[in-house]
Amino acid sequence: MSAHDQLLVVIDPVARRSDGESVRIAKDVLCAGAEAKICLPDSPEEFSRALARRGSRRPVVIGDDRALLRTVTLLHRERELAEGVLSLVPIGAPGSLEVAHALGVPQNAVTAARAVLDGAVRRLDMLVDDSDGVVLGDLSIPAVRTEAAASPTVWGTCRSLVRTLVRPAPSQLAVRTYRLRVEADGVLLSDVNAPVEGVDVRSLAGVAEITIHPPAAPPFHTDARTLTVSGPDFRYRADTVVSGPVRRRTWTVREGAWGLTLPRDQGLGS
Repeated sequence: MSAHDQLLVVIDPVARRSDGESVRIAKDVLCAGAEAKICLPDSPEEFSRALARRGSRRPVVIGDDRALLRTVTLLHRERELAEGVLSLVPIGAPGSLEVAHALGVPQNAVTAARAVLDGAVRRLDMLVDDSDGVVLGDLSIPAVRTEAAASPTVWGTCRSLVRTLVRPAPSQLAVRTYRLRVEADGVLLSDVNAPVEGVDVRSLAGVAEITIHPPAAPPFHTDARTLTVSGPDFRYRADTVVSGPVRRRTWTVREGAWGLTLPRDQGLGS
């Protein structure tokens, strides 16, 4: 990206609250290297309006995985991903930047801002579902339950209660299974009469890498362009967002669907 490019720098409010100093430094680097218009949206609606009014300016998002996913989703629904280029300066709480880092965006805000100015565009795959939702990284079906979000005190109390009520204490928790019909490119991989622990999906090199986890058996893998999952109401996790419940959803790989600016010497997942 040349210094003559015009940038639209959209600073997510979560980034401003979590690390205002890093936001200021990243903004200074960007403004020193290019003509930049700074937007400070306070809501998802203002975020959307700022992107819609970008004109010929290249969008640069300062924020976390959710801000990145929101931006890609908006541009996809406007059908403006194919020709456009997106840049990200990752700033957020620990654990909120896993997708960005897996895509190859530098972890350091200054390094990421310099990559916005001097990096190279890489075309990346993504999954698109039949409700126009997008997946940039990992898809989990059903969604992983969020027990880890509970406080240690709460779980310590629960464990104590279990030990009190159950003698002897169970050696391990029972594995939860689900009844799902899983089809890849129209080929049936698993039906509702064969319980599974879950399905993991990631798009890479133009295909969806699908892993099915049956109970008490090794997982099995396949590649496909489309994946359809149906069954009793289930939720799924797409990157950082849990959606559902739904009874049927189809995901399709879009090869090279969007462009992300990365350091010239850094590839996907490095």
